[in-house]
Amino acid sequence: MVTTNAYTIDSRYRTNPGDGYDGVVRVGFNNQYGTGALLFDGRAVLTVAHLFEGQTGKATIHFETRSGSQSISSAKITRHPGYDTQSNNDIALVWLETPAPVTANRYSLYRDSNEIGKSFTMVGFGKTGTGNTGVTSPDSAMPIRLKAENQFDADATALKDALGASMGWTPLAGRQLVADFDNGIVANDALGRLIGAYDFGLGANEGLVAQGDSGGPAFISGQIAGVASYTTSLSKGTVRPDIDTVLMNSSFGEIGAWQRVSFYQQWIDQTLRANYSNAPQRPDQVQQQVTEGNSGTSIAYFMVQFTGSRDNPSQILSVDYTTRDGTAKAGEDYIAAGGRLNLYASETQAVIPVEIIGDNVAEPNETFYLDILNPVGGGFGPGVIKLTAIRTIVDNDGWTG
Repeated sequence: MVTTNAYTIDSRYRTNPGDGYDGVVRVGFNNQYGTGALLFDGRAVLTVAHLFEGQTGKATIHFETRSGSQSISSAKITRHPGYDTQSNNDIALVWLETPAPVTANRYSLYRDSNEIGKSFTMVGFGKTGTGNTGVTSPDSAMPIRLKAENQFDADATALKDALGASMGWTPLAGRQLVADFDNGIVANDALGRLIGAYDFGLGANEGLVAQGDSGGPAFISGQIAGVASYTTSLSKGTVRPDIDTVLMNSSFGEIGAWQRVSFYQQWIDQTLRANYSNAPQRPDQVQQQVTEGNSGTSIAYFMVQFTGSRDNPSQILSVDYTTRDGTAKAGEDYIAAGGRLNLYASETQAVIPVEIIGDNVAEPNETFYLDILNPVGGGFGPGVIKLTAIRTIVDNDGWTG
């Protein structure tokens, strides 16, 4: 991760175990690596498709959490079927052979399409340097997880509209978000000078992704809004914002592009749902009890079903959901979950997975709740503002109390 100051010693760029970024992982594949983010089910990592281009094999997912380091092999890699050489649809899901560490953060998706103009936090294991020098770390340097901030300035199609044939690729509308690496100087304000999106940056907090950050998340309000895809150095006539003559070294005046998660949320959601293990297909298959297990996590499923009719057949229905303690405690007995569930045009039901933490401690059966709120496109009935479901975690360690 390239930043503006002393990246290895300045605390503003460091990510320490336990500070919320333990679900940002290093994805190793065939002697190269990128970055990824663990999704809300604890089973899949969101990253980029180009990391796996033209190659086969298993990926290795490296976790660094407050409980230590752990590596897990991939069980399956799914690239978006529309991935192309124009960096469109550059997104992939990697399933883990075993559940992620309990101490790894799980992340939900940023689902609103209002990202442009918003600041975000990027996190990754990429090469390091400064805005003035660009990348300076050698290939042999041990990757470290760093963070920096930036702001989404535009849709990538705005660059193509302004630069035309001088820009060698064609982003599809609505799918890529771009941000430039600002240093507060007009001459190096790339998107300002190229497309009129003037902004002088976030000062010492500002950064840009570099080699090895591909696939890394861009967080808005703790949710994944973008997936780091590529960097570029662009010019228009005599306008050349890059601070140096080295192309794509992530220096001031260069531009980064992220795949827009709000555009891809349907593909992500439905691909995850198609790969859930032993998920119920009908309401009568939903299990009200789940065995705790001895280690790792297992999954308790909740089902949301829509029984009405859509005013518009293409309408996306949604509800918000959040877990709540009963006698079971989040972080001890289950992993807290929350977010927005979408039902897409072809769907009338979907499941919500919640991970149950296994252990060898004899204890009584325990319960927790899932609250469902804020329906969009439907309702719960007159006067009903919340629905609640309960699950029982059944002890398998010989409790005799």
